[in-house]
Amino acid sequence: MGSRFDITVVAEDSVQAKQYINTAIKEIQRIESLISSWSKDSQTSLINNNAGITPIKVDKELFDLISRAIQISKLTDGAFDISYASMDKIWKFDDSMVEIPSNKEIEASVAKVGYSNIILDKDQSTVFLKLKGMKIGFGAIGKGYAADKAKKLLIAIGVDAGIINASGDMNTWGKQPDGSDWKVAITNPLNKNNAFALLPVINKAVVTSGNYEKYVVLGNKRYSHIIDPRTGYPSTGIVSVSVFAPKAELADALATSVFVMGIETGLNRINQLAGVECIIVDEQGKIHTSNHIKIDN
Repeated sequence: MGSRFDITVVAEDSVQAKQYINTAIKEIQRIESLISSWSKDSQTSLINNNAGITPIKVDKELFDLISRAIQISKLTDGAFDISYASMDKIWKFDDSMVEIPSNKEIEASVAKVGYSNIILDKDQSTVFLKLKGMKIGFGAIGKGYAADKAKKLLIAIGVDAGIINASGDMNTWGKQPDGSDWKVAITNPLNKNNAFALLPVINKAVVTSGNYEKYVVLGNKRYSHIIDPRTGYPSTGIVSVSVFAPKAELADALATSVFVMGIETGLNRINQLAGVECIIVDEQGKIHTSNHIKIDN
């Protein structure tokens, strides 16, 4: 998936631990072959290659993943959208940009983006993209979904505790060998030497999404690499979002969405979701939290 996965398990010995970890790796590789748009043989690529032409019959697992993604799109008013893959890459975050693209270019870049044009037929288990050239991609939820599936499989074969860390998408279960909870340190990206919170992660996931490494400054304004799929404009005002949720897939999607929705709307939406919490760091380094997270300075 173009990402590093670190797998930690609590086991009787290293031999057993390696067997568990290899099982998790195989499951992650299976997910990758299902959802990757880089592999021309994947069902996702088949869907994209037949956009505007014909519906494609897919496995129930992929159908359900796409269905859940559409539900998150509705929940976030389109701030999250797997059809973002249709977007033209007109923004460059490698220092080569010297001016903002024109309004016309930006508008054209998202012309084929829109989750409402993903047509699902549950009875036939088919997916159809209405517009020619439209694409879907799982870059915003794929790692989290793979972490969830690997965790579920390890629990099913008797692993009592562990962590799946998918490049910052942390998914935990059970407790550490000394009986204490797993904890995650939340750092301020504007002051990486100090963590401002050490929070327990008890049988749930935490995902941190940041734009402090990929951005461009034009006209004294900082533009993030996280782009609003509805408008084509990069998000502004936020440098880091951490979301705690029951599943990494949901936390993954919501972390991206909060960037796009902004601080006020993002926190308001998070506060309406049971079992979901959020920490935001804005461009000035100020920390904002959802209702049920209390950070002691």
